[in-house]
Amino acid sequence: MTTTTELRTRLVDRLAWSRDASHFALVPQAVAVPADAAAVGSLFADAALTGVPLTFRSGGTSLSGQAGTEGILVDTRRHFRGIEVLDDGARVRTGPGATVRQVNARLVPHGRKIGPDPASESACTLGGVVANNSSGMACGTTANSYATLDSLVLVLPSGTVLDTAAPDADDRLRALEPELHAGLARLRDRVRDDPALRARVEQQFSMKNTMGYGLNSLLDHTRPADVLAHLVVGSEGTLAFIASIVLRTVPLLPHARTGLLVFSDLAGATGALPEIVATGATTVELLDATSLRVGQTDPRADAALRALEVDRHAALLVEYQAATAQEADELAGAATGVLGTLPVSGPRTLAADPAARAALWHIRKGLYATVAGARPTGTTALLEDVVVPVPALLPTCEALSRLFDKHEYDHAVIFGHAKDGNIHFMLTERLGGDVPLDRFARFTDDMVDLVLGHGGSLKAEHGTGRMMAPFVRRQYGDELYEVMREIKRLCDPRGVLNPGVLIDEDPEGHLRHLKSAPAVEQEVDRCVECGFCEPVCPSRDLTTTPRQRIVLRREMQRARETGDTALLAELERDYEYDAIDTCAADGMCQTACPVLINTGDLVKRLRAEQVGPLAQRGWVVAAKHWAGTTRAAATALTAADALPDRLVAGTTALGRRVVDPEVLPAWSPELPRGGRPRSDTGRPDADAVLFASCTGTMFGPAGGGRSGEQGAAAAFERLCARAGVVLTRPAGVASLCCGTPWKSKGLTDGYAEMARRVLPALWEATRGGELPVVGDASSCTEGLRGLVADAEDERYSAIRVVDAVAYTAEQLLHRLTITPLDSLALHPTCSAVRMGLDGPLRTVAAAVARSVTVPATWGCCGFAGDRGLLHPELTAAATAPQAAELAGRTFDAHASCNRTCELGMTRATGRPYEHVLEVLDRVSAGPGPAGP
Repeated sequence: MTTTTELRTRLVDRLAWSRDASHFALVPQAVAVPADAAAVGSLFADAALTGVPLTFRSGGTSLSGQAGTEGILVDTRRHFRGIEVLDDGARVRTGPGATVRQVNARLVPHGRKIGPDPASESACTLGGVVANNSSGMACGTTANSYATLDSLVLVLPSGTVLDTAAPDADDRLRALEPELHAGLARLRDRVRDDPALRARVEQQFSMKNTMGYGLNSLLDHTRPADVLAHLVVGSEGTLAFIASIVLRTVPLLPHARTGLLVFSDLAGATGALPEIVATGATTVELLDATSLRVGQTDPRADAALRALEVDRHAALLVEYQAATAQEADELAGAATGVLGTLPVSGPRTLAADPAARAALWHIRKGLYATVAGARPTGTTALLEDVVVPVPALLPTCEALSRLFDKHEYDHAVIFGHAKDGNIHFMLTERLGGDVPLDRFARFTDDMVDLVLGHGGSLKAEHGTGRMMAPFVRRQYGDELYEVMREIKRLCDPRGVLNPGVLIDEDPEGHLRHLKSAPAVEQEVDRCVECGFCEPVCPSRDLTTTPRQRIVLRREMQRARETGDTALLAELERDYEYDAIDTCAADGMCQTACPVLINTGDLVKRLRAEQVGPLAQRGWVVAAKHWAGTTRAAATALTAADALPDRLVAGTTALGRRVVDPEVLPAWSPELPRGGRPRSDTGRPDADAVLFASCTGTMFGPAGGGRSGEQGAAAAFERLCARAGVVLTRPAGVASLCCGTPWKSKGLTDGYAEMARRVLPALWEATRGGELPVVGDASSCTEGLRGLVADAEDERYSAIRVVDAVAYTAEQLLHRLTITPLDSLALHPTCSAVRMGLDGPLRTVAAAVARSVTVPATWGCCGFAGDRGLLHPELTAAATAPQAAELAGRTFDAHASCNRTCELGMTRATGRPYEHVLEVLDRVSAGPGPAGP
């Protein structure tokens, strides 16, 4: 194995990577993490010698089983995330591991985006998008991966590297791969010269179609190198490794007008399609009656929809997009006349308000979450997509509904991209183990008959995968199927790339390797293993992701049920560090999860189960003497600051070898001196209650406290004084805490003890909930909100907790005179994002500096209270992408809104991060101009 490839063979790793978003489960022999394309070439050489197949895995969001194997699973995400904007945004070069959202974020300043717009854009990667020829809601066939491809850098199974953008690419292919070059030319001529084959290919690719190989490449391109590049699009990792991608971009259309048009039945909705499409609608999404009923159950659904008595109704979600608000209004205005003539039940308006538009889109995008989240325990959510010519859309939907009834699939929904004749349907089924598959098999056969009978394709955008591989011959016929088999043989003569995917001679291949879902616990049972959580997880490049934590929980439960005690013991041993100790428990996974699972809550519960009575009692004592505990921590840091770095680091390292490293923190040179104790300030005329974080006592400010700096709380107090706002602090605040240190560790007794102390103090300080409580650190603000929400005494629900950043944005900024800096690097925190503070944080940052930079690779820093001290490797892994993006750049200040997160970013970048209010304090004076 090449030295530039990390090979993971532990069972815990192999099982963690054995799941993707599909309903298939295959356990790899090993997981390979190559560092570059050359390392992938070495993996090809190993596969040729051993015969062990390779399967490329990136985001793992594909729904048809493309990313699983019993051979070697190759992670093409970890080291392939590079993004380079070309030609002022007209093109973009990316690695296969960059997500759609990350690429589009880099293109926003140029007013551009990539064409494919899959719903999984936060997690799916460009490698997967190209390999599946993904499209989405708006791009159709004119802006998908195939249509916007500029060039690829490919590594062929033989080891040949081909850059299709090179002027001599075709000559190089002919010289290095003569059989492949000649074979592609031969197949090109064979299809082009046969009128029947040409007509069949043209018909198949006149619509969205990701079934089998993209044979339209043989008609659309002449040079074998270009044919090969476009055959790789949609090839699902069966022909070559995509090392680099260049796509042509499309204009970003940030302004939109959106409306939900409800019709009395499917016939009315589909009948209106030609007129609506003719108005220039960017997207037209279909929702059947069951979809509307499901949407009505969501409290965030549009009021008009909730009031509708759904019978046989269907709806079209219509959106018009434009570069400017005026252009969007003009499009909507031109469409209004046509929409007014349609037989619509209810409003015909097109909303411009972002909140109203978001509510309408939530109906469409929330279908998956609602149906999947409510599925019976032990079942799997299956989301399939098909396409038919638009005139056949109505009979196809009606017949599909009858199939649901025939096979007793209750609550199945139909929705999708009506403009393209592309519909998705979702149902739930119990799979795997000894469960009979007769119903699923019969339904699949009937569905295949239905779609092909209407001249459609069995896959429109989710890819052939394992699910439809046995039906490729049936869709294309024997001769074109043999063309596909020859393409596979020419590119991968040894058959080492992703066997069983896209082409499979086993007529029951789609019924094998199905995953089961044993009942475990609430978070685990609701998970659909889609992987949307992975890009926001701080431990994703170190140990496990939320999806993998859940996969392993299922595997441990399976071991319990089968009595495999050895397997269970091995998994539990590795799970402790990989899934529990190195989880930041930051809850960011919930912000990305379609079924709103917070895996951090699961980990906190597991930590609580591990905590012994001695630890519980010890942390109760700490809660009762918190003022002394925080002062002791501050004293230790101040003492460490006075000693040589090597001595302190060595001493703590030695101590961690003797004492449990989950208890004794590691010291590092960027840690500041200790902070100052918190003091009480009773003011009967107060406008708000300041709950200063105890992190300000333990950790001093960024300047080390040597130049008069006093931290975020003092800065906020000075800002309030300038603005004429009077603050008070709770009595005994030095002994109080938001409870987060106990809750994150599963220390339930200590958490309860702290709650008994904090809540009465807040109640008294706020005069029974009259005044707001202001937290000066985002994680503490979130912790206080949780403390109030967890209170058994209902009167405490009247306590309002706000963050100092939000309070400043709303109450102080307009009262201050500010001389802004030129530039600021800003790190939003995970707690701020979860609480919806991102907007106020950016507002304050924009007041502080003329130019504010939030890294495109921003994510949770992984410091997570004390995780960064107990497991510095977690913070290092989490912050590496941001540190690399900021390296070599100069800013006037670096800011965040939480002390421990500031420490994490200081460690990562070598630059002193401080609270954004400390920066505002330095650049402001008061009073400012009069405001509201």
